[in-house]
Amino acid sequence: MTVSVHTNNSAMVALQQLNKTNEQLEQVQTRINSGFKVNGAKDNASIWAVAQGQRADVGALAAVKMSLDRATSISDVSLAAGESVSDLMLQIKEKVVAAMDPSISPESRTVLNADYKSLLRQISSITNNAQFDGANILNGSLTASIQFLANADANAFVTLGVKNLSLGGAIVTMAATSSINTVTNATAVLAQLNASITNVNLAMGDLGAQAKQIENHNTFVSKLTDVLNSGIGNLVDADLAKESARLQALQVQQQLGAQALNIANTAPQVILSLFK
Repeated sequence: MTVSVHTNNSAMVALQQLNKTNEQLEQVQTRINSGFKVNGAKDNASIWAVAQGQRADVGALAAVKMSLDRATSISDVSLAAGESVSDLMLQIKEKVVAAMDPSISPESRTVLNADYKSLLRQISSITNNAQFDGANILNGSLTASIQFLANADANAFVTLGVKNLSLGGAIVTMAATSSINTVTNATAVLAQLNASITNVNLAMGDLGAQAKQIENHNTFVSKLTDVLNSGIGNLVDADLAKESARLQALQVQQQLGAQALNIANTAPQVILSLFK
């Protein structure tokens, strides 16, 4: 091997190895600092692209979950209001049946009629106030069902149907102006009331089924989001235990490489001994 002061092959090899060790050490430190083994497209273009696509789906599912949460809130408010209306109708039936008694005094009939009208006003108040975020499916303000997002592509939906519980409607057939001030009127109201009770119970049963569907789908979206996040983690998360071991090994290699370079740099000094 040629001994030269211009070219030190041993030093160049040692420097190349030290630079390689330093690059690996920097990479490991980045992984430890960030927690990711793939921080960007430069680290691994294909895996980064797949992970970015999955992150986009997770973001879209967050919007889906927000929509379903709103659906849950609207249905919960509506169910609570509908159940209250059903309870009031049971109280109304007590007043109506009592008003059908021909033996009661005119004063008592007047009181029963006042109670009846008060209960009707309570039904109207409940249905008009059963809203969440401006949506009310019980007072007739909406004529079409509400659709909520069901998937990340926004091309599938879950539906919450309108249930108009307004007085004089298709479900609650007693008019707001109805009365039970006579036996005849009370008899007519009873027929409407019995039909209304059945209608309300059916409407609430259907609404409850829709609410359960929304709840189940919301749970599925949450689980799907967790699975996608786990999949992203499998692709890009760093194994910190492994990286810690690599860090220690590379630190030792760095020190040895620096020493090797130092030894290689002193090799040309041997030439001085030849000229003494």
